[in-house]
Amino acid sequence: MAFDTFDEGINYGGVRSKNEIRTLICYLYASVKKPMSKEIVIEAIQKKGLANYFETSSCFDDLIIHNNIELVDDKDKLYYLTPNGSMVANQLENTLPVSVKEKAFTCALDLLRQRRIEKENAVSITKTDNGFIVNCKISGGDMDLLSMDIYAPDYNQAKVIKKNFHRDPELLYKIIMGSMTRDKEMITDTLNELEEKINRKQSRYPGDSKH
Repeated sequence: MAFDTFDEGINYGGVRSKNEIRTLICYLYASVKKPMSKEIVIEAIQKKGLANYFETSSCFDDLIIHNNIELVDDKDKLYYLTPNGSMVANQLENTLPVSVKEKAFTCALDLLRQRRIEKENAVSITKTDNGFIVNCKISGGDMDLLSMDIYAPDYNQAKVIKKNFHRDPELLYKIIMGSMTRDKEMITDTLNELEEKINRKQSRYPGDSKH
């Protein structure tokens, strides 16, 4: 297959043709089976160096123009496959390397999960005279299960608190509840759950400390 894209930022084994990138985008929508924003699709593909950022963005726009994907939620800017796009995914999926498909699919699911967590569990950072107050809320649907303020001396630390809170707010809630109620079994189970999640991420992303 002819290479007709810029290869800056692409890791070994990534895709280097526009047709492959367009096929990969269609494959992602067909596999995830949920509307996704352009931002998430591009990040899922670019995060592991599977394709060049600007080429992926351009190919996404091409798919819109050729009626392969369409806007289905104007508020959140979510897109989904049209019948034409589904045909592309079904007919050309096998032309993509399995490793590329797996990495893109896994990243897309992780990003969607992270966006849902951030949307459902609000974090605000407020500047004070002495630093910053980070307010973290854990949602229980129609009510807040937990709301707490954490002091941070500077903005960078406040952003770290926000990021780590959004990693797994449900697990944090269990740890706090176990500590406050002196429930030893809950604390032990939660720590075991935390260890399992860390091990799973390490096995999925070997050598990647960011995950």
